[in-house]
Amino acid sequence: MTAMPPALPALPRHLAVIMDGNGRWAQQRLRPRIIGHRAGARAVNVCIDFCLERGIRALTLFAFSSENWGRPQEEVGALMKLFMGALDREVEELHRRGVRVRFIGERERFSASLRARMQSAEAQTASNTRLDLVIAASYGGRQDIAQAARALASEVAAGTLRAEDIDEAAVAARMSLADLPAPDLFIRTGGDHRISNFLLWQLAYTELWFTDLLWPELDHATLQLALDDYAGRERRFGLTSAQVVDATTEQTHA
Repeated sequence: MTAMPPALPALPRHLAVIMDGNGRWAQQRLRPRIIGHRAGARAVNVCIDFCLERGIRALTLFAFSSENWGRPQEEVGALMKLFMGALDREVEELHRRGVRVRFIGERERFSASLRARMQSAEAQTASNTRLDLVIAASYGGRQDIAQAARALASEVAAGTLRAEDIDEAAVAARMSLADLPAPDLFIRTGGDHRISNFLLWQLAYTELWFTDLLWPELDHATLQLALDDYAGRERRFGLTSAQVVDATTEQTHA
């Protein structure tokens, strides 16, 4: 009997997003790049509202990559102020709406005051269950895999894990987002067709959707287009379409 691949839910359980195009949006309007980032912060609320309205249970946003530290110092500093301001303004409302806020990435690279706000936001919203909002900040997919490898190596060295017992499940359990389903749908705005070191392990079988729309231009209609396209796809996980149909039929009549 052919193994049944995981069913593709009509609605994604977990949405992962690269929010690209803030700088270009500002440049098109002859404005400083930070103005684009401020406009992009408003688009984050559009995305959160959409997920809450549609019943999507997890949203992971790529806010700041590990490579972004190499941007001009003025822009990085402005982004940190924007980030801190958003935490001060938005967390109470997110908590009221049942959103759990979490952060993944190398948070030790942020200032002590920003780390304290991140920790406070996580603690305040920890019991919320309506939406898991994961902010990837100072995050890189390769770095994520490397830290999982270090964790496994430490356990082997300590004698609590045998090397021969390391498999995909063991690695996955030590990755970021291990307690969430893998993203069902990935969206990238801004026109580029790549995943840019974002959730490299977790996106293995995720459906990818790209748009030329710049992130500050995001609206509910665009997000619905992505969901409609997702709903029409067939997830095969290495099987043929015929095998998927046969396995589905077997499961239906079992």
